[in-house]
Amino acid sequence: MADREAVNPPRTDARRHHDPEVRGFASDNYAGAHPEVLAALALANGGHQVAYGEDAYTENLQQVIRSHFGPTAEAFPVFNGTGANVVALQAVTDRWGAVICAESAHINVDEGGAPERVGGIKLLTVPTPDGKLTPELIDRQAYGWDDEHRAMPQVVSLAQATELGTVYTPDEIRAICEHAHAHGMKVHVDGSRLANAAATLDVPLRTFTNAVGVDLLSLGGTKNGALFGEAVVVLDPDGIKHMKHLRKLSMQLASKMRFVSVQLEALLARDLWLRNARHANEMAQRLAEGVRAVHGVEILYPVQANAVFARLPHDVSERLQKRFRFYFWDEAAGDVRWMCAFDTTEDDVDRFVAALKEEMAR
Repeated sequence: MADREAVNPPRTDARRHHDPEVRGFASDNYAGAHPEVLAALALANGGHQVAYGEDAYTENLQQVIRSHFGPTAEAFPVFNGTGANVVALQAVTDRWGAVICAESAHINVDEGGAPERVGGIKLLTVPTPDGKLTPELIDRQAYGWDDEHRAMPQVVSLAQATELGTVYTPDEIRAICEHAHAHGMKVHVDGSRLANAAATLDVPLRTFTNAVGVDLLSLGGTKNGALFGEAVVVLDPDGIKHMKHLRKLSMQLASKMRFVSVQLEALLARDLWLRNARHANEMAQRLAEGVRAVHGVEILYPVQANAVFARLPHDVSERLQKRFRFYFWDEAAGDVRWMCAFDTTEDDVDRFVAALKEEMAR
């Protein structure tokens, strides 16, 4: 009897294991999927579709991508952001190649060494005051192309928005692209929060990507309301080849790719991507305004996307973390990061600010 029960465990009904009213400020990854994205997934679920990207949804996604990034753009859906970055950077480096990036860049700090260990790419980092590269900062690592003792700089990778919540202007990215291309390097954009940057700048996505010389980018979906899934978007197909092979080699080829593609289509075909990003940004601005009124709390960087970085007493943060989830950014300095998402509400922000005031007053 015991053996039969082990082989055939009793059936249980699915049940909710969390309180859907609880929201924190730890990460926009904590948010669920937008209802319109879930509806799109259900729409794509019926019947059979060809696997590995030969489906109708992935085909239509290409038209949607071209409407945002120009007639030569091509999207390669992948599972996640780290995968997108590793695949993209492999596509524009040789085995001896290196990537110049900000010291605070996600590819350097938060991807577990994947670009270097999995992609085999040397990262050449540059300290930045606000997370943003400049031509002058790039030149700190842009040298030694003929030195066989040094990894060869072949790519500049910038994040838009940056890991510090700051946003490049189109002119700033244009200057980086012109400078990088003059040195024979390509430019990659880590766009996990590309939508938030576009919402802040109030310009189309193309304005600060293909229109200013970016060669390829990692396009975020998860932080913008998708259940999962990102894409590598190649803007210069003549200069970047073999993406299909690299995606498969990097274990980022989804067999049921329609379920990644339809989410990106749901976000990008109309204005859902922009609505979600604008709302998240507005909530970050509301949070920053509330925090500025609290004596003893310092906002560290310009609030230009959906992140607020602040410095406050360590013990206050620890008490506040018991009421709302968020992370330390630099625990020794007392720096924290508060993130807003597409489903953050005004009430969420106001309750958090009220709790912060209470803890600061203790």
